[in-house]
Amino acid sequence: MTISSNETPAGRSTCTPECPPDAHGDPTMLLECGREQEIVGGLLDRLGQGTASILTLTGRPGHTQNALVRWAACRARSGGLRVLRARATPMERELRHGVVLQLLTPVDDIVPGALPGHRLPDPTTGVDGLLTAARTTPTLIVVEDIQWLDEASLTWMQALLRRLRPRTPLAVLASSSAGDIAVHGTDWCGDETSLETTVPVQRTAVPALTDRGVAATVRARCGSAGDQEFVAALTSATAGNPAILLDVLHEFTAQGHPPVAARLPELHAITADVVGDHTVRALDGLPGEVNSVLRALAVCGDLLDFSLVRTLAGSRTIPEDRIRVLLESVGLTVSVGDKVHIRFPVAKARVLEDMPAGERAGLYARAADLAHRSSVNDEDLAHILLRSPELGAAWVVPVLRRSFAAALRREDHHRACACLTRALQEPLDPRERTRLTLELAAAEAVARPEAGDRRLGELVRGAAPATTSSATAGVRVRAVDLGFARGNGDWVRRTAAEALADAGPADREDLIALFWLADSFRDDDEPMVPGVPRLPDRPVPPAQAGVRAWQLAAAGEDADKARKLARIALAKDPTSDTPMMPRLAACNALICTDDYDEAGEMLDRMLATARGAHLRGIAARILTVRAGLHLRAARLEAAERDLDGAERSLPTTSWHPMALPGLLAARICVSLETGRPARARRLAEAPVPAGAEDGVWWATLLFARARIAAEDGNWQEALRLSQESGRRLLRRRWLNPALLGWRPLAAEACLETGDRTEAYRLRDEELALSDRWGTPCVRGLARVRTGRLFDDTPKRAVERAREATAILRGSPARLACLWALLRQAGAETVRGDTAAAARSLDEVSVMTTAHPASRLATVRALIAPGAAPDTPPPAPVVPRGWQALSEAEKSTVRLAGRGHGNRQIAEQLSVSRRTVELRLSNVYRKLQIGGRKELRRLLGSMEGPVADAS
Repeated sequence: MTISSNETPAGRSTCTPECPPDAHGDPTMLLECGREQEIVGGLLDRLGQGTASILTLTGRPGHTQNALVRWAACRARSGGLRVLRARATPMERELRHGVVLQLLTPVDDIVPGALPGHRLPDPTTGVDGLLTAARTTPTLIVVEDIQWLDEASLTWMQALLRRLRPRTPLAVLASSSAGDIAVHGTDWCGDETSLETTVPVQRTAVPALTDRGVAATVRARCGSAGDQEFVAALTSATAGNPAILLDVLHEFTAQGHPPVAARLPELHAITADVVGDHTVRALDGLPGEVNSVLRALAVCGDLLDFSLVRTLAGSRTIPEDRIRVLLESVGLTVSVGDKVHIRFPVAKARVLEDMPAGERAGLYARAADLAHRSSVNDEDLAHILLRSPELGAAWVVPVLRRSFAAALRREDHHRACACLTRALQEPLDPRERTRLTLELAAAEAVARPEAGDRRLGELVRGAAPATTSSATAGVRVRAVDLGFARGNGDWVRRTAAEALADAGPADREDLIALFWLADSFRDDDEPMVPGVPRLPDRPVPPAQAGVRAWQLAAAGEDADKARKLARIALAKDPTSDTPMMPRLAACNALICTDDYDEAGEMLDRMLATARGAHLRGIAARILTVRAGLHLRAARLEAAERDLDGAERSLPTTSWHPMALPGLLAARICVSLETGRPARARRLAEAPVPAGAEDGVWWATLLFARARIAAEDGNWQEALRLSQESGRRLLRRRWLNPALLGWRPLAAEACLETGDRTEAYRLRDEELALSDRWGTPCVRGLARVRTGRLFDDTPKRAVERAREATAILRGSPARLACLWALLRQAGAETVRGDTAAAARSLDEVSVMTTAHPASRLATVRALIAPGAAPDTPPPAPVVPRGWQALSEAEKSTVRLAGRGHGNRQIAEQLSVSRRTVELRLSNVYRKLQIGGRKELRRLLGSMEGPVADAS
C-alpha cells in the first residue's frame, strides 16, 4: 500500500546537520537497506573524489527511499560536503520554480543574481553559478519526491544535468515513487543519451520489507519477538510497506497488545484503519481524471480490462500507460496482464465512500451494463448488480437468479437472499414477483427465519383476491405452506384463518386443510379463530384428504380409510399445486399403514421437487420423515444421512422451536439404535429454545429422553418422562401405537418401580389399540414391546415371541422384525432350545454384522446360546500378546477381522482412518502377525467362526 509522498512515516526520525557519520536516528528506518546504502555510499565516495554522479532511488510510497536520501544528506554534511536539499510536493506543483528556490536559497551569496525578489528571471538562472561553486566545494543536491517537480523546476534540473561534466564535483540524489514518468511523460533527468558527457546515471528500486525485516521491526517496536503467525499476518496485511508497518505497530502497541496470534483480530482492525488513512493521503495531488479511473477500478477493476475501465471512467486526456504508472507509483494498484487491481479491499471502500451516493450508484449501473456486454460471469456480475440501482434490463433478473442458485449450492444463504432481494427491485410482472418472493422467503428461512415469516405474512395479506387477479392465484396457499415447513403452527393457523375471507374456492379448500393440519400439532385445546369449517369425514380435495388421512392415523382409527385418503392426496404429480405439507402428512399416514414403499417413492419425488424449487425448509421436513421411514426399515446409515441432510437444508437454529424437538428426538433414536448412547445422551441434554414445549413434538423428545433414562436404569425418571409424553399425546388424541411406543416403556418402568397394576393396564391398552389399528407392523411391535410384561412360563414366552415374529416377518418394519427375532432367541435360550435360538440369531446376523456397535448387536451378544449343558465349552485360545492390546485396539481388531475396511472401521468407532491404520500396525506388531488373513484366523480360534461383513 502507500503513504502519500509528502508525509513522514509515523515514529520515524529525520537526520539533522549535526548527525554523526552513518547515523540515521531510528535504527528501524533503514532495515534491509544495506544494498541501497552501499550504492548511495559509492555516490558519496565518487563525489568526495571530485566525480559527478546521478542517482534516483525509487519505490512505492512508504518505502525507505526518502529515509535513504536523508541519511545520505546527513552523512554528506558530516563529511564536509555542501548539501542542497529540496522536497517536491503535489500541493506545490503549480508553484513555478518551487524546488529550485528551495535549492538555491542557501547559496544565494555564491550564485550571483540567482534569486532577485525570490524568483528566477530566466529558466536556467543559477545553473552555471552552481556548477562553478561546486568546483570549490563538492556539492550534493538532494531532491525528495522528485515525481512532483513543477514544470519549471524540471526544466531547470534537466539544464543542470546537460551542463554537468564527469570531473565536476557535483552529485544529484533524488527519491521518487516511480511516478515521475507518469506525471511528466519522461524520466525527470531526461533521456540519458541527451547528456553531453558520460556522467553515471543510476536508478535503483527500494523493495518492501521481507518477513525477516518485519519480524525485526516488530521486535524493535513491541519490545518482544512476534510469533510466526503474527509476523506472517502482519507482512501480508501491510505488504511489507515500512510506513504502514510502523503506523500499525505504533497504534497496536499504544493499545497495549502483545505481538501474538491471539491478537490478530485487533491487528486486522488497526491495519484496515491505517490503510484507509494512507489511501486518502495517496489521492492528494492526483488529477481528477485519474481519480475517476481509480473509482472505476474500485467497482470493476478485477473484472474488466484496463482499457474498458478507462471507458467506464470517461478518461480520454491522459494516456493509458501514464495512468497505470501513476496509480502504481502511489501504491494503490498492481497490474496483472491487461487488468489493474486495487491492492487492498479497504482501499476500494475508501476510494468510493467519499463519492456522492447518486454518482456512486450511477457508476455501478454503468459498470453492470459494461460488464454484461463484456460477458463477465454471473457471480461477478451479480457482485456489481447488488450495489447498483434498478436497471430495468431483461438480463438482470436471470443473472441474479442464477447467482442465487449458485449461492445456495455453496451454502451461502445470506448472499442468496441478497441476490433475490436485489432482483425484486427490478420491474416484474405479478407472477414473477410472487415466485421470487416465495423463493426469497424460503432462503430467508435459513438465513433470517423471522424475516422470512414476516415476508410470507405480507405476501398472504397483500395478495389480491382470486376473483380479481389470476396471476396471484394460489399465492396465499403456497406462502402458508412454506411458512408451515419451519414449524410455526400458531402462525399457520392464524394466517390461514385470516386469508379465508377473500380466498377463491380452490385456495379456500387448501387453506382449511393447512389450518387443521397445523391444529393437529398444537399441544393444547385453546380455541382459535372461529368459523374455520371442520374437515369432512371423506374429503375430495387432495390437500384435505391428506390431512384427514393423518388425523385418522394419529387417532389410530380405520387404517383402510386412512390409506385410501392418503392415496387421494398423493395421486397428483408432486409438481402440482397441492401444498407440500398436506402431502407430507399423507406420507406419514402411509407409513403408519405399513405402505413403506409407496410412501418412500412419494417422499423421493417430493424431495426432488422441493430441492428443485430451492424450498430448503420443506426439504428438511421431508428428509426427517424419510429418516424415520429408513429407521423403521433398519436402514440405519440411510436414516443418519437423511438427518444430516435435514440439518444441512435447515440448520437447527432455523427450525421453529415447536418443530425442533421432533428432529432432536429422531437424532436420539438413531444414535441409540446405532450403538452410540453417549451421543444420544448429549443430544438429550442439549438445551432447547424457548417455545419448544408448545408443540406436540415435545412429546417425542420426552419419550426419547425416557428411553435414555431406561437405558441408564433410572426407572423413576423413565416413568415420569414417558407418562408426560403420553399425557401430551393423549391431549391431542394421538392414540396410535404406531406413532410412539410410550405405553410399553411406561409399563416396564411401572413394573420396575413396583406398580404392577398400572403396568398391566398400560400393556393391555397398547395391545388393544394396536389391534384396533390392525396393521402387521403395529400389532407385531406391540407384542414385542410388551412381551416382558407377562408372567409366562418359558414355553408360553416362546410362543408369544414366535407370534410376534410371525406377524412381523412379512411386514416392511424390518427393525421391529429383527427385535422380535432377538426376543424370540432370548426366550428360546431361557427355555434351553439353543438350536432354535441359534437359528433365530442367524436371521439377525446380516444386520448385526453390518452394524457391530448397534443395540441389536449388543443384545445378540448377551443372549447368544452357548454349547449344550452336558458338553463343556472348549477353552478359548488366547494368542500371545492379546492381553497387551488396549480396549480400543481390540475393538478395531474385531471389526477388521469381520472384513470391515479402514474407512468403515473409522466411521464405526468415530476416529480417523489414520488412527485405524496406526492401531492395526500396533496390533500386528504386538501379536506378531502379518496381516488381516492371520488376524481372521486368530479371531476364529478365540471366538469361533467370524461373519464376514465385506
